[in-house]
Amino acid sequence: MRVEHIGDATLYLADCMDIMRDMPDKLFNLAIVDPPYGLGVNGDNIIPNKSGDLNHKYDSSKMWDTDRPPPEYFDELRRVSVNQIIWGGNYYFDILGLGGGIVIWDKLNGESLYADGELAWVSRGLQKRLRIFRHQWCGAFKASERGEDKIHPTQKPVALYKWLLKNYAKPGNKILDTHGGSGSSVIACLDMGYEIMWIEKDVNYFEAALKRIKDFAAQPKLPMDDTPEPVEQWLGFEEAL
Repeated sequence: MRVEHIGDATLYLADCMDIMRDMPDKLFNLAIVDPPYGLGVNGDNIIPNKSGDLNHKYDSSKMWDTDRPPPEYFDELRRVSVNQIIWGGNYYFDILGLGGGIVIWDKLNGESLYADGELAWVSRGLQKRLRIFRHQWCGAFKASERGEDKIHPTQKPVALYKWLLKNYAKPGNKILDTHGGSGSSVIACLDMGYEIMWIEKDVNYFEAALKRIKDFAAQPKLPMDDTPEPVEQWLGFEEAL
């Protein structure tokens, strides 16, 4: 295990189950996590872009999406956090149930071969509605954020995490990310003034994310860009807040 501190971020190189096991109940106000979906998609079998070229080659030995987390992971996650936003929630409905709401990230991919978006499960303590965030992000290889290179196959944009914090977190909340990946969640939290614990078990991804986060923290603090407002759709079977 290794621990790094950058501002209000605590970064662990460890298995999240080992870290959560020793945590008290409800230590975090909000967990925003992106665990493996268990689709068997890895560095050597990611869909190429429309032209058939692989714009970025990832290490196929990582096997980062072989299995989805066991039910015990979700039990621990809900024990140590008050509320949760879980990306890939549609792959865990048999474990999580319906929850309280859904977030859809529309990637504005156009006619690409990739999925049009991703779905996140939202716990019942948060808003009981379907919300859509639209932000272009072309597949597993090209990031739309200016000057940002992709360091992880499932990297999500900082703008997405900032939007989630804006709409689902409250000032002073403590945030948990159990599958840290590229470190986008940390950058969003540092930019918006949230305390976060971030956990990643792969040493190569940890080192790459650590460098990315340190580079961000060393930059002059600039006014935050306004993230676009969500497009909301009401779910007929749920009560809107």
